[in-house]
Amino acid sequence: MIIVFVVLVLAVFGGLHWYVWRRMVRDTTARPGVARRVGTALVVGGPFLMFAAIASERGGAPFWLQQVLAWPGFLWMAFSLYLLLGLLVGEVVRPLLRRVLERRSTPAVEPVGVREGAPVRTRVPDLEAEPSSEPETRSEAGAEAGAKPGPAEKPEPAATGPSRRLFVSRVVGGAAAAAAVGTVGYGTYGVLRGPKVKRVTVPLAKLPRSAHGYRIAVVSDVHLGPVLGRGFAQKVVDTINSTQPDLIAVVGDLVDGSVKDLGPAAAPLAQLKARHGSFFVTGNHEYFSGAEEWVARVRELGLRPLENARTELADFDLAGVNDVAGEDEGQGPDFVKALGDRDRSRACVLLAHQPVQIHDAVDHGVDLQLSGHTHGGQLWPGSLIADQANPTLAGLERYGDTQLYVSRGAGAWGPPTRVGAPSDITVVELASKQA
Repeated sequence: MIIVFVVLVLAVFGGLHWYVWRRMVRDTTARPGVARRVGTALVVGGPFLMFAAIASERGGAPFWLQQVLAWPGFLWMAFSLYLLLGLLVGEVVRPLLRRVLERRSTPAVEPVGVREGAPVRTRVPDLEAEPSSEPETRSEAGAEAGAKPGPAEKPEPAATGPSRRLFVSRVVGGAAAAAAVGTVGYGTYGVLRGPKVKRVTVPLAKLPRSAHGYRIAVVSDVHLGPVLGRGFAQKVVDTINSTQPDLIAVVGDLVDGSVKDLGPAAAPLAQLKARHGSFFVTGNHEYFSGAEEWVARVRELGLRPLENARTELADFDLAGVNDVAGEDEGQGPDFVKALGDRDRSRACVLLAHQPVQIHDAVDHGVDLQLSGHTHGGQLWPGSLIADQANPTLAGLERYGDTQLYVSRGAGAWGPPTRVGAPSDITVVELASKQA
């Protein structure tokens, strides 16, 4: 069954790239040549680099090789998506553009044919030139075998420039490529400049008046790896510290790689500052990267891991559960261990990487769950799929007596690009409903 699925996916993927090659390479080149060979190499090499980048990251290839493959491979992933979308839009524009060109090339007055029996038009000799013998008619001149055209009878020049079909293909292909480059470029700039701060107020019925205005800085999905490194981590830390939070919650997917490769990139996390400390729970990508080693590493950096655990703060309980991806390693979420014996008269805030864990949170009387994982879809129209796969794509929603807040995340997985889902660090301000 898995083999059939893989074959089907590869067939669809190959078919889409063949379509891109046809529209961008074959249809925009008049004949085989350098341009067609270069275009073919790009359309074939791009997917190869993309798969190589993914395989090297997941397979634990030397980190320098991951870095070499990551930028071109992952950017091709984003570029090919928007190039394909642009070409599909071009299928609608193409016949309209061709029709406009046909109308412009049609003469305003149609030529009138020569009527049968009409007198033959003769060439009038130049009056200033020396008189020649009897004027020669066009019909007589054309009848002579091997006769050369006279000065007034030059042959029409051959058509120059691309044909109408070729011209339309180049216009549509060029527009699609320009739109894809612009979209990916702007989306990549948005990630590399660092996340912006978003502020949300969440009222909790059980929160005492003394905790009104308590601020939790929520950061998820930083995804330090072969693309986003130490410099990006420093931007995230500086942004968090600028909000002067009471507590910092790192809710998973901090890294994409081993402690050996990314330990230096994560070092700025030691600079995080909050009145009641910084806390961490695992995401699914930690289990691709050596979760136990990363839990130990973040502890060394001053963060407190909540592995199916709870801590009682002065005004509310703070709990955390492992990500569901840990189940394959016997380290999955355990809500009973984290929440089973708590005093339900106290407000409880739960850190859980994936929004799908909200249903267990509701069963255990959690007041607020803080999550990430979705990236807000990261690349539109991927958000349409992500929205169907998660109870909440981004933002604040209520499930019974439990509220769920989902951050879009600070970084990005794969392409360092976001379209329609800007990155954020959220300051959640708790509000008391008690008089």
